[in-house]
Amino acid sequence: MTRIVVLDYGSGNLRSAERALERVGADVTVTSDFDTALNADGLVVPGVGAFAACMKGLNEVRGPRIIGRRLAGGRPVLGICVGMQVLFDRGVEFDEDTRGCGEWPGTVERIKADVLPHMGWNTVTTPPGSTLFAGLDADTRFYFVHSFGVRRWELEDSHAIRPPLVTWTHHGEDVVAAVENGALAATQFHPEKSGDAGAAVLQNWLRDVVA
Repeated sequence: MTRIVVLDYGSGNLRSAERALERVGADVTVTSDFDTALNADGLVVPGVGAFAACMKGLNEVRGPRIIGRRLAGGRPVLGICVGMQVLFDRGVEFDEDTRGCGEWPGTVERIKADVLPHMGWNTVTTPPGSTLFAGLDADTRFYFVHSFGVRRWELEDSHAIRPPLVTWTHHGEDVVAAVENGALAATQFHPEKSGDAGAAVLQNWLRDVVA
């Protein structure tokens, strides 16, 4: 059975993520232990609330170092919601500018939309070759809850052998909904709250973990 750690750093729907992963066949541990998180088959980084608060908690458990060391060894990491946002360079919320993990260039900022938060079910536009969304129809909906997001993809990938695959959603404007980049993947939506569609995404990710 695939060993997955849900990183406990004081933020995120830990038990919801744990149960959703168990339902698709993973052996799940919720922990902040450095070595356990480093050596698991797959690491899930959840997150809810403010970018700055999530980064504070993540730094307290040496989360950026865990993520960086795992990726250096090609070991899979999945970020969820604010757990995706903190993978970018910085987050700007209500004039508070916070440094993120810096795995991808870009800024998390307030979405330009008439209605915020973006709460509820929405479709996504996936790129060719996506494995996270393999087998899912184009009109499949996922559950979002956020007011901030990544509004521009800033990584220059024209010379990359395998450029990142970026999935978008639309709420007032286009916003990054998911990224697949080698061992690092992330979703702005909550797969653990997205019913059968979210379970399919987690199952697809698990297949990559054991591949």
